[in-house]
Amino acid sequence: MTFGGNGQLPSLGGRAMTPGTDQANVALDICDLSVVYRTPAGDVRAVDGVNLALHSGEVVGLAGESGSGKSTLAYGACRLLRAPALITNGSVHYQGRRSAEPVEILQLRREQLRRLRWREIAIVFQSAMNALNPVLNVRDQMLDVIYAHLKISKRDAAEKVGSLLDLVGIPRTRLRSYPHELSGGMRQRVMIAMALATDPEVVIMDEPTTALDVVVQRDILAQIVELKERLGFSILFITHDLSLLLELADRIAVMYAGQLVEIGTAEQIHHEPSHPYTKGLLNSFPSLRGPRRELAGIPGSPPDLHRPPPGCRFLPRCPYGTQACARIDMRLSPVSTSADRGHVTACPFVLPDTPVAPRSQVLGLTSTDERGTTKVPSQEPPENPPSGYVPGDVAERVLVDGSPPDSLDGSHLAALDVEPSRGELGT
Repeated sequence: MTFGGNGQLPSLGGRAMTPGTDQANVALDICDLSVVYRTPAGDVRAVDGVNLALHSGEVVGLAGESGSGKSTLAYGACRLLRAPALITNGSVHYQGRRSAEPVEILQLRREQLRRLRWREIAIVFQSAMNALNPVLNVRDQMLDVIYAHLKISKRDAAEKVGSLLDLVGIPRTRLRSYPHELSGGMRQRVMIAMALATDPEVVIMDEPTTALDVVVQRDILAQIVELKERLGFSILFITHDLSLLLELADRIAVMYAGQLVEIGTAEQIHHEPSHPYTKGLLNSFPSLRGPRRELAGIPGSPPDLHRPPPGCRFLPRCPYGTQACARIDMRLSPVSTSADRGHVTACPFVLPDTPVAPRSQVLGLTSTDERGTTKVPSQEPPENPPSGYVPGDVAERVLVDGSPPDSLDGSHLAALDVEPSRGELGT
């Protein structure tokens, strides 16, 4: 198979890559990507300005509850979305062993895109029973992938199919089986084998362990880790189960309402979570070790992305919420208490050790007037408030002691006693 005259993918221009990434070591770089779903009622902003880099040989976990935009982000990066989905902004660069320079996926023509998919970037789709063709046996489906992307003889192709099943622990006697004749775990292994059939550089796994029991899940994960170490591919692993990523991923990106809210190593996300949403996800599953603790879910529901709330989209559900959050630009910036500049969060007010204030209190920026007191102003709500609107102070992003909120640390946070009244978050 060839991509150009020299057998490599064509370079279609070199746009700037995600800031702070090592360009020589990035396999897939998603920069400022936005995806909407066009509806008669208006655009649904499913992915909004996302930046994410996947390095060679790395496992990046993408976590978030259902509807947060995880699959839309991955499929949009590969241009697998159909109408009414529409990519409205951003770029996606791919760099692999078979490409001389970074390739802009969003600018590829149809034939170039067909050669890139599966050969360079493969996907393990969610729900293997639905992804596999029910009227073709395992052998024919895997041969279809091989013939479409590799120039290989029939004998070599048949041997490759058998070796791929060996690789994922399925006996070759199952080559003639149809999907309905396989267990859930075996179907998932077949999907993984198909994804690895053409030796891709990047494998996107979209919730590959969904609907499997915990024993089979652990077997699948162990096999994924073993294959990744043996073959050296990169993995973007999508799941709503953050506890699973803590064992598997090198880095974890947490997504909420179409935006990334925190990125860090698995160790940082586990022991030093900064964003309130990340903390909520960690508190929603039990620990196998240590003292018992009360599990707590995240109250409320995600916002309507037809009309997302102003400022932080998590504010209506956030136990740390302040009125200042309604106007703040929640861009990712380094966690001030972390030595690693790669640990970034979209919330400049909450740190890993910030306590949750009672609901009769409001966490706010410490600032005083000439009398040494702090006032919490309020305003009338708009006539047509957006989904998730929180009434109250919508103060501008202010400076505290001459420092912008991006550089605030815990000393700038205080619990302010306020009386519940119009415009307060207290109940």
